[in-house]
Amino acid sequence: QVRLVESGGGLVQPGGSLRLSCLASGFTFSSAIMRWYRQAPGKERELVATITPGGEITNYVDSVKGRFTISRDNAKNTVYLQMNNLKPEDTAVYYCRTIRLGAVYWGQGTQVTVSS
Repeated sequence: QVRLVESGGGLVQPGGSLRLSCLASGFTFSSAIMRWYRQAPGKERELVATITPGGEITNYVDSVKGRFTISRDNAKNTVYLQMNNLKPEDTAVYYCRTIRLGAVYWGQGTQVTVSS
């Protein structure tokens, strides 16, 4: 079955960096568009970044452009989110997501807290 497992979250000071990972299994990862979302307390879940199957095209929400980088390693079935210059407003639970055969799959999420 499809499984997505995020890791790499934690507590970081403003201006710091984190790299999130999402390990995928149960489907042909190299054929899948992958996305990172986040959900802050009291807010709706929002799309943060998207990467095409080969990694040639990426897109970002405006608030993270120039600070976050999505990438993937198809040999390791893993998608990454490198987050630099983190701000308190980046505090959220971060999720990876994919769609396979019309069904949406989410990981369990990883908490990112940006605070001094």
